[in-house]
Amino acid sequence: MIHSRAFRRLEAKTQVFTTRFSDHFRNRLTHTLEVAQIARTVAGALQLNTDLAEALALVHDIGHPPFGHAGERKLDELMRPFGGRFDHNLQALRIVEEIEQRYLDFPGLNLTFEVREGIVKHSRDYAAAEYPELAEYLLDERPPLEAQLIDFVDEIAYNTADLDDGFEAKLLDIKMICSEVPLFANYYDEVERTHPQGLLKLKFNAAQKRVLDCFATDLIETTRERVEASGAKTVADIRLPARIAGFSPNIAAANATLKKFLFTKLYDHPAIVTDRERSVTALQELFAYYMKHTEAMPRSFTEFARQNPAHRVVCDYIAGMTDHYLLRQHGEMLGTDAARTAD
Repeated sequence: MIHSRAFRRLEAKTQVFTTRFSDHFRNRLTHTLEVAQIARTVAGALQLNTDLAEALALVHDIGHPPFGHAGERKLDELMRPFGGRFDHNLQALRIVEEIEQRYLDFPGLNLTFEVREGIVKHSRDYAAAEYPELAEYLLDERPPLEAQLIDFVDEIAYNTADLDDGFEAKLLDIKMICSEVPLFANYYDEVERTHPQGLLKLKFNAAQKRVLDCFATDLIETTRERVEASGAKTVADIRLPARIAGFSPNIAAANATLKKFLFTKLYDHPAIVTDRERSVTALQELFAYYMKHTEAMPRSFTEFARQNPAHRVVCDYIAGMTDHYLLRQHGEMLGTDAARTAD
């Protein structure tokens, strides 16, 4: 999996900040590595299969298109008129089962059922009636704990990391964070009392790390308590009837508060919104261009588009691009006049 092109391309895909801001901020690959580290820690503490947890963490974002969730929403919007859809989890499954070509005898990456099931089900449940093509993945059952943990580990990683990047970018400050995120404020007050003369950034780092540790510890302890209370002894017991992994009510509320703060103060910051809108417009225009000019794609995609729905092939091609490559292709394929034509 880590030898695949799709994994390598995560290095040049947006997490929150594009490289227009700086190359110091997290990208989709560094985020993935942070998720994998936390996943191994949590799974190890719960005596689960740490290799499976790490594999699921490493693959959980492999289906993301350029420009993060904004790119995902735009691709889904573009696919809807054709009766299609775009979901980064299901795109990840397409990548590991069909798109990546690593073997002579079959397509895909030859991953185990448990990894592929976890790709599909780690963050949500899919209705069997709505997704008959996923029938082999036991949609009426919940996934093993290793997969159930990934969505929570993902949130721990990106909420604390985005807080860090937002502070580093000077879009967030200590006063703002402490006034709206009580959990961080409590830890920052502790750090301030013990290290009043410390550098501001280092005091921020200490408080941010304590927030991460609080979330991870609570996930471990709450999940362990729920497993014990359920009486589950086997994987089959874990699969039914509801998910077990999760935060305690107090920490779930604290996590929700942090998420709300990041949405209102960081993700919707005018500087990020402007950058995001410019990037997503380029994605939309390039999609329209390739729909009219499938021959402009690489030969393998052009040939595939002759035998398959063009919108699906164009979507796969664009979803696999890095941010830089999409913008470069947009510049090469679409001048000012061409852009107006695509609109």
